[in-house]
Amino acid sequence: MSRTPLPGIGMRYDLTTREQQRLSVVAHRDGSRTLSAYRSDDPDACALSVRLGSGEAAALVDALLPTHHSPNLLHTTDLGLVAERIEVAATSHWNGRVLGDTQLRTETGASVVAVLRRAEAIPSPTPDFRLAGGDTLIVIGTREGVEGAAEILGRE
Repeated sequence: MSRTPLPGIGMRYDLTTREQQRLSVVAHRDGSRTLSAYRSDDPDACALSVRLGSGEAAALVDALLPTHHSPNLLHTTDLGLVAERIEVAATSHWNGRVLGDTQLRTETGASVVAVLRRAEAIPSPTPDFRLAGGDTLIVIGTREGVEGAAEILGRE
């Protein structure tokens, strides 16, 4: 599985199966997904492309991994919330500044619940947590709030 950031769109995930079938999923920032399968005789030709809403994508995950559910897990889509990874670019205005300076929660209502830095996860970062280029913030909130957070964090 490989991942490719698609600026302004989301993330693309590519997979080649054991039978050499190529599949890709584009995870759009709005929560929808585009699932594509490519022809085996021409790997650049798309044989099927399906756009799934966030609810449809969640239903597909349920069908593919029915045992992944635990009654204790919070399913944010059921509550109208989304969780998304947002990377702080090295050229970001926020590189080297503290999280509280972003005013993310005040401006968007979205919350940073964790920061991924290299191979380390920092849960519940405080407002005085210093951001660094390459950090990936796990942000939870409404779709609009998370998109607003992405705009703020994308500031250069």
